[in-house]
Amino acid sequence: MQQLLLPLLLVLVLAVPLVMSTRKQKKQQAAQQELQSSLAPGDRVMTTSGLYGTVADASGDTTIDIEIAPGVVTTWLRLAVREKVEPVVETEEDAADEVEETVEEPKIIESSSGITADEPQTTAQVAPPLEHGKK
Repeated sequence: MQQLLLPLLLVLVLAVPLVMSTRKQKKQQAAQQELQSSLAPGDRVMTTSGLYGTVADASGDTTIDIEIAPGVVTTWLRLAVREKVEPVVETEEDAADEVEETVEEPKIIESSSGITADEPQTTAQVAPPLEHGKK
């Protein structure tokens, strides 16, 4: 009996995490399929490559049209849609804050040589361009 206890414990220690991770993957896949099947025109989405856009047409089985800029519609695979995102809504407070921001005037710096400049002079040097292919 003692000899069977150790292999049984080893199998349990290895099998339980494996089963739990498989269940987690199945839940994630089901949630992703639900998301992709529920896409409708007007939804704001993010693709797997990080591109944000608005669904323009979701009538295809495997593809979806996403408007990435006003008047620019691209076709994507449905599988490329990672998640729905909430549209950015600007509140009145945000708009008021942007209006109140002041623009700083450039500072005039006078050097020891008597030359005035809008920006500080630097001593940075520009490297010569690389010549690829020449040896």
